[in-house]
Amino acid sequence: MKNSIMMLSAALMLGGVAHAQKVAFEEYNLDNGMHVILHNDPSAPVVITSVMYHVGSKDERPDRTGFAHFFEHLLFEGTQNIKRGEWMKIVTANGGVNNANTSDDRTYYYEVFPSNNLELGLWMESERLMHPIINKIGVETQNEVVKEEKRMRYDNQPYGNILPEVKKNMFKNHPYRWTTIGSMKDLDAATLEEFQAFNKKFYTPNNAVLVVAGDFDKTKAKEWIQKYFGPIPRGEEVKKQTFTEEPITQTIRSTYEDPNIQIPMIVASYRTPSMKTRDARVLDLISSYLSDGKSSKLYKKIVDDKKMALQIGAVGFSQEDYGTYILYGLPMAPNTSADILKEMDEEIVKIQTDLISEKDYQKLQNKFDNNFVNANASVEGIAENLASYYLLYGDVNLINTEIDIYHSITREEIREVAKKYLNPNQRLILDYIPSPKSQN
Repeated sequence: MKNSIMMLSAALMLGGVAHAQKVAFEEYNLDNGMHVILHNDPSAPVVITSVMYHVGSKDERPDRTGFAHFFEHLLFEGTQNIKRGEWMKIVTANGGVNNANTSDDRTYYYEVFPSNNLELGLWMESERLMHPIINKIGVETQNEVVKEEKRMRYDNQPYGNILPEVKKNMFKNHPYRWTTIGSMKDLDAATLEEFQAFNKKFYTPNNAVLVVAGDFDKTKAKEWIQKYFGPIPRGEEVKKQTFTEEPITQTIRSTYEDPNIQIPMIVASYRTPSMKTRDARVLDLISSYLSDGKSSKLYKKIVDDKKMALQIGAVGFSQEDYGTYILYGLPMAPNTSADILKEMDEEIVKIQTDLISEKDYQKLQNKFDNNFVNANASVEGIAENLASYYLLYGDVNLINTEIDIYHSITREEIREVAKKYLNPNQRLILDYIPSPKSQN
């Protein structure tokens, strides 16, 4: 009884925090089509200016992969009014930090400044959009930077090529089949004119959302937004191409040899629906139940209790068009990859056959309540979420209401969705093994 009361209290507390944390925002459009979202939070004297562009690696040509990620680097090179090499200096000299990141679906840039530097942040982001300098020296410099990043993150990183191998096997038609970092061969072959054309096509105000979040005066912010972004010409509408994948109806089997590892890894990967769907959210719960943390079903059974694996885990990639759910395990001798896969499959069959317990269901809900609170715990997190919910989901208010979707998911739905997507004939089995060279 005491435990039940404590669980109920925890749930009510989290629910109260989630309810109290409602994110207030205002949104509107500039005449050039740029969408603007403002979120005022005076609790700390900082302000973030961020711009998310609806361009990612899926918008590239198959023979020119890596462009979207390359621009994440290239557009820090300088503008007509910010000399080459001065961008970072201006930011740090004014007490700020900045960064950018790219996915298959979008590219995101941001600066965090003390509140009194909002105008500076807006000016810098407008410069990136209106006056970028894309020239030979910038392209050559960033080409070397990206090559080094690829060596560190993929080529020389133990297990670094799991994702590239999964993507190319899971997708045959969709551009998700290549990695965000792309091919160095493609980047080397590209002309300066191709980089400039990519910028002209995708870096337009009507293909972007601007978010200002933090401690600022709304009236002044709107004046500055109009001053710096209003004059930027509208670009041609970007027509998004639709790519459809045929369902996976029989197990795909593949092997990859990695010279950087000594222990093999078994990978089971399932294609999942768009992150905008209800089923994708149900799969989020299933993923957490199976493999999120040391108390998850797979970790407790295979690593803790049976001591069959050194590690068990999962990576879920929720994306705009499709998603991918990747389970992986490192067998502990004398157990094999096949033994680990058998144990994984047994737990999946249990979900497909029986309802998860009420206790486990409540634990999942509590965990997702906590995730919801943490996702909006900082001004940086709120800014990125506001941009993502607008650009990728088409509903900014999901920042407040998506948790209600998770709350409405039933145990019966969890069972049915597991039956729908997590079957042996619908997946890739990748044997990720040491290369013979790594054994010498």
